Amino acid sequence: MIKILYGVQGTGNGHISRARMMAKYFAEAQKQNKVKVTYLFSGRKPNQYFEMDCFGDYLVKSGLSFTTKDGGIDYFQSVLDNKPLHFIYDIFKLDLSPYDLIITDFEPVTAWAAKIQCKPVIGIGHQYAFKHSVPNAGNTPLAEIVLKHFAPANIDIGLHWHHFGQNILPPIIDNQLTAQQDSGKVLVYLPFENQQHVTEILNNIKNFEFIQYSPELDEQQVGNVAQRKTCHTSFKTTLASCHAVICNAGFELISECLNLGRPIMAKALQGQMEQQSNAEALRQLGYAKTVTQLNHEYIQQWLESERVAPKVQFPDVAKCLVEWISHLNLQQHKTLKELSTDQLKEQLWKSVPVIN
Repeated sequence: MIKILYGVQGTGNGHISRARMMAKYFAEAQKQNKVKVTYLFSGRKPNQYFEMDCFGDYLVKSGLSFTTKDGGIDYFQSVLDNKPLHFIYDIFKLDLSPYDLIITDFEPVTAWAAKIQCKPVIGIGHQYAFKHSVPNAGNTPLAEIVLKHFAPANIDIGLHWHHFGQNILPPIIDNQLTAQQDSGKVLVYLPFENQQHVTEILNNIKNFEFIQYSPELDEQQVGNVAQRKTCHTSFKTTLASCHAVICNAGFELISECLNLGRPIMAKALQGQMEQQSNAEALRQLGYAKTVTQLNHEYIQQWLESERVAPKVQFPDVAKCLVEWISHLNLQQHKTLKELSTDQLKEQLWKSVPVIN
């Protein structure tokens, strides 16, 4: 049995969504006595996590995160909000002796504790794809440092919408989520924007109804906008039946939109290299409409246009990864550096049709 500590970055919901799918298959492997997994989350306050039953008795640390304001990163406030001394304390306080393997989805406490205690670490996540030659925009020396040092791992497993000729895997998504009958309503998820401003923009768009999700909203109807507090189950139900999606250029939600064949308008978070690069990838692949600012005229024109939404059928990557991890021989591969995911890559990308 492999004893695993799985660290998950809690900023946003994309990392947690991936972890939910991994947890589903790890639970099956745990019943077969192949693994035993403990989950650790950081990057948001403990009371801000929701619908976490699938993770059992999970751990929470402060970690590190970026503070956003009006659609961009507020670097000054980020410095004030983060507690570097507490972060360092958490790293050195975390005892990894009960675990054989550490997995990090860009979660820094587990990654750095493992580095210090010489534990093998597998990094699984979208951010690790940027260590390869993939579409890149908004890159800065600071962004390079963050990607390289934020959550280091012995072996990186990057995820992206296309392989771009690199050793990366398709996205981890909920493959059981299937498209339902079109409700005609547009899902709006822009958690890094000013929510009042977003509602005002949507109120100016005629002939369309919107469902706007954000952690800071309460359930109410404002004109043609139904405001909803972010909830995993409700959000997935809305996503499956929505007419189109307006969102930031985060990775996980767009992955599920592509799998469902939903038209996407994406706005990258200003000053965030990952989202700006995602927008560039979407442009190159022709997968979504990308914008740099929110404007009711742009949105109205896009919604009224004849949009061709590609349906990209991604395989069950979580299932394949859990099977691969469950069969690792850690005695033979103590540093993990001898391991290769080439065969896994070839196997998974062969089954990714794009339907226009």
